[in-house]
Amino acid sequence: MSRLTVAVIFGGESYEYGVSLQSSTSVLQHMDLDKYHVVKIGIDRNGSWYYYDGPIDLIVKDEWNQKQYVRSCFLSFNKEKQGIIVENGNEMEFFKIDLAFPILHGRNGEDGSVQGALQLAHIPCVGCGVLASSLCMDKSRAHRLVASHGIKVPAFLELKDNFIQEDVDVFVKQVGFPLFVKPVKAGSSYGISRVEDRNQLSQAIAYAFEYDNVVVIEQGISGFEVGCAVLGNQDLITGCVDEIELSQGFFDFEEKYTLKTSKIHVPARISEELSERVKQTACEVYRILGCEGFARVDLFIDENQELIFNEVNTIPGFTSHSRYPSMMKKAGISFEEVIDRVITLKECSL
Repeated sequence: MSRLTVAVIFGGESYEYGVSLQSSTSVLQHMDLDKYHVVKIGIDRNGSWYYYDGPIDLIVKDEWNQKQYVRSCFLSFNKEKQGIIVENGNEMEFFKIDLAFPILHGRNGEDGSVQGALQLAHIPCVGCGVLASSLCMDKSRAHRLVASHGIKVPAFLELKDNFIQEDVDVFVKQVGFPLFVKPVKAGSSYGISRVEDRNQLSQAIAYAFEYDNVVVIEQGISGFEVGCAVLGNQDLITGCVDEIELSQGFFDFEEKYTLKTSKIHVPARISEELSERVKQTACEVYRILGCEGFARVDLFIDENQELIFNEVNTIPGFTSHSRYPSMMKKAGISFEEVIDRVITLKECSL
């Protein structure tokens, strides 16, 4: 049998460029090369696309974009030529692509933009499609849709650059502190602040606006956060539920990638009954938001053991020690098998 040609896309014009390099390196190192012919496509910080033909280990070092290893490339939007066109001196070379596997985090990668470009190029995309990717990236709209199905979400207020301060004052009076201020469309906790009192609020709002033109102020939940890895299209598989234990502050960018003062418990230190409720709710959220392939659903468990929706990561961290693969591994599915299954899910749906 001929091998399936899979384009692994990494980097991206996003604050999470470096996270993508880590995730994509790990995915490339664990792909079954007997089954898949891999084409590596790197997107630099300026958004330029390159066909990369160098060593995998240079990607994680951010040393991949060297003249001897890269050539400019772009998607073919000709339906009869499903793939990429690569510059080769004064000529153009065509590479057929069967599937694309974007390992991109954040804006211009996880938000439906690349998924839309691939759809226009008639290249099937592993993971969530355009609508689900865009919805899940938009914290405000995701919360509204999930809440409309009867699942609890934190109280929140959406702000645009012309927001009225009186609306903020009313919301703060109703909800109280602590609060979280977040960019609507950002990942890895970029631009997020935990606000303990009114004196910190203006600075937190200004900081969030540095990352997006829409911001949400969100009620702080007294409890802790859990995550659930979900895999599948119609028939869903869940990983082992994990739990974030914080000793201080919140799970910001530094904590997510260093765990200096926090711990991830897999399985979560909760009852079997509560764990099943988390899995069922995660699957419900996954379906409500139209997710496909794979995603990580994050929820809060409050002091009354009520479940409250936080967010969905449609392309979660994908190193072998990241939360999604760790949850699946604890459920008996290896990292290599996770990669194979998410690719097969898209291949079988064609």
